[in-house]
Amino acid sequence: MWAIRRAAIPVRSHTHRFVVARCCHAIPETPSNYLEQREVRQGKEYGRSHSYYIPKSLLCGSSISPTFLWGRNLSSQACVTSNSKADDAEEGFSDLDVPPETDNSIDLSEEGNLSEEDSGEAADKSIGLSDSESDLKGKKVSSKKVCSTPLFKIIIDASRPAVTGALNKWVEEGNALGRNEVSFTLLTLRKRKKYAKALQFMEWLESTKRLDFAERDYASQLDLIAKVYGINKAEKFIEKIPQSCRGEIIYRTLLANCVGAVNVSKAEEVFNKMRDLGLPISTFACNQLLLLYKRINKKKIADVLLLMEKENVKPSLFTYKLLVDTKGISKDISGMEQIMETMKSDGIEPDFVIQAMVIKHYISAGLKDKAEAALKEMEGSDIKENRASCKALLPLYAALGKADEVERIWKECEASPRIDEFLAVIEAWGKLGLVEKAEEAFEEVLKKWKKLSSMYYTALLKVYANHKLLSKGKDLVKRMSDNGCRIGPTTLDVLVKLYVEAGEVEKADSILQRANQNNQIKPRYNTYITLLENYAKRGDIHNAEKVFNRLRQIAYAGRMKQYQLLLLAYVNAKTPAYGFRERMKADNIFPNKAVAAQLAAVDAFRKTQISELLD
Repeated sequence: MWAIRRAAIPVRSHTHRFVVARCCHAIPETPSNYLEQREVRQGKEYGRSHSYYIPKSLLCGSSISPTFLWGRNLSSQACVTSNSKADDAEEGFSDLDVPPETDNSIDLSEEGNLSEEDSGEAADKSIGLSDSESDLKGKKVSSKKVCSTPLFKIIIDASRPAVTGALNKWVEEGNALGRNEVSFTLLTLRKRKKYAKALQFMEWLESTKRLDFAERDYASQLDLIAKVYGINKAEKFIEKIPQSCRGEIIYRTLLANCVGAVNVSKAEEVFNKMRDLGLPISTFACNQLLLLYKRINKKKIADVLLLMEKENVKPSLFTYKLLVDTKGISKDISGMEQIMETMKSDGIEPDFVIQAMVIKHYISAGLKDKAEAALKEMEGSDIKENRASCKALLPLYAALGKADEVERIWKECEASPRIDEFLAVIEAWGKLGLVEKAEEAFEEVLKKWKKLSSMYYTALLKVYANHKLLSKGKDLVKRMSDNGCRIGPTTLDVLVKLYVEAGEVEKADSILQRANQNNQIKPRYNTYITLLENYAKRGDIHNAEKVFNRLRQIAYAGRMKQYQLLLLAYVNAKTPAYGFRERMKADNIFPNKAVAAQLAAVDAFRKTQISELLD
């Protein structure tokens, strides 16, 4: 773990100091600066047996704030001092931030998605599943078998008010209700994102005593309540769970939903409560904090690593993925490579997802030779024997501009192409600017599989958006509608980008508003950021403020990027931003160097050389 922390933090100084924290008796709600002021006195009081020797660079480097996770509380406040140029820019989202709509696709865009299912966290990902659901999660289950079960058909066909009556009638007709069938049904409802109906089903099971609820069953219900009604309702539900079933699985399920909602204060509160209750701190819980801080405040990642070391929590493959991706985003390639070496020395072999992630960051950093060498290693000596790597290799070779390599890999797949390989090759041809080839691949997959999910339409729609082909994009969206495809947050994100890239920002804005209101879709954070960026470039303060407020209303608050863009709108409009610093402070956001420069530029009361002479 020490090696991970060394790799995770760039060392800039050899100066050291003693930092002391008492493991079990830290004062609640104590700010970190207060702890720092008490360092010497605490050292004298508790002696060397309670001290930890930590390099000063660990506390002042770009990856850590002086926050102590050994105490019972986590600070939400970001460290405002930094020597890193990387801090000047918003540390945006990357591959692991948003759950993907596809299981294994590799997307090399800045907002691409890498599947968490591939992280080796299969057991942890099933935190909200009952034991049977968790067992089923790792098995290959025929979708036809699941969808054809009578129980599933009854629930899916009934309107929401009629679900309970339909279930009662089904049981009255003498149909057996075993746990396996219940689990298959719940798993399928979840995969289809029918959370409300899944929750109705579980509530019916509980009220009719058709199932003896264990802790995992309550966790499954808690997870569904959080998804349907929000975190507050889920917290209240915990009070109704029998005390004997309120274990670690319950609280880590709540923690995961807090992280999913990017609710920093609530996530830290739940994590601290787990510690107060004496529940074990699992790798999964620590990974949730790492994922949260990767999105919000990368400086605090090292704090979590310190906690993991103290609690002897072993890092998983997903832990390493988060750390590798974080270093890659910061363009710290040597740090990323050190983490990879540490991972291998711990006996954890990188999978295709983490290999693709490393290659992506090599490409982003302009290290093409390293990227090509890593691609050849990933491909192996025989691509036919290593067929599973094809779906990752296609977009990666495309990102390097190697159309001949994409053609070669695709020829190996064409004889018996897999559906996920079509997704990868559509993306690859799009990156290379070969729109017609992307269209050919789409039409081919449409012939082979008549009923496609929206992700395949979205892949081609993204190609159209990147090449500003608005009319083709409109036609494709119409085909989606005609074929009964669901428009989810990912498709909506690409649709908004399509109109924005074509210069129709107001139209994109209206589409986003209607989708949010009528279809009850919660748009992605980056969908709003796309609009906000364009309004900011125009200096359109009115619309920028509207988008900013909508971000706050749907709980996307507390991220530096949106404040930077809103400030940019004021800068470009050459208009003072009165009280903006106070607005940020109220949201517990503290300006980095780039934002401080923007604030100075829109300060109505700042002194210039001319104004001082005139005064």
